Amino acid sequence: MRTERLLLLVTLLLLVVSLGAAGWFGLRLVQDRLANADIAALASGRDVPVDADARPALLLARLSFLATRDRFEEAQPLVNRILATGDTPIVATALYDLANARLRAALSHLEINEIDPAVPLVRLAKEGYRRALGLDPGLWDAKYNLDIAMRLVRDFPQIETSGEDLPPEAAKRLWTDLPGVPQGLP
Repeated sequence: MRTERLLLLVTLLLLVVSLGAAGWFGLRLVQDRLANADIAALASGRDVPVDADARPALLLARLSFLATRDRFEEAQPLVNRILATGDTPIVATALYDLANARLRAALSHLEINEIDPAVPLVRLAKEGYRRALGLDPGLWDAKYNLDIAMRLVRDFPQIETSGEDLPPEAAKRLWTDLPGVPQGLP
C-alpha cells in the first residue's frame, strides 16, 4: 500500500515536471516564431520595434535596419545591448555592420565633396572594424574595409608636447606619415 502511494506520487511528480517542461518548450517555440517573423519584417524593410531584452539575433536585425537608413543615433544603443549579451559572433557582426553603414555614409559625403562630415564617420568606421577584428580576427571583409577606411583618413602619430618646440627628429618621423605627391620623374 505504501509503495503504491509512493509510486503514484512519483508518477504525479514526473507528470507535473514533464508538463512544465513541455509548456516551457512550447513558449520558447512561440517566442522564436515571433522573433523570426520580426526579423523577416525588418529584413523586408518594415520598421518593427524591438524590446531591450530581445534575442541578440533580433537586435542585430533591428541594428541592420537602422544602419542601412543612416539612423546611427538609434543604432548605437543596440550595439551596446548586443555587446552586453556576450554572443561573440553576433557582436562582431553588429560592429561590422554599423562600421559598414558609417563608411557608406562617409563615401556618399565624399562623392559630393563634403569632407568635414565624412572624416568623423570614417574614424568611427575604423574603430568599429578594429573592434570587430578584435573579436573575430578571421573576418576578412572587416580587414579589407578597414584598409579602405585607412586609406581615406590616415591615423597620424600623436606627439606629446608641453608647449615646447618639436625636436627635429620628431618632425622627421611625422613627415614620413604625411600623404603627398612625389616629386620628380615617374
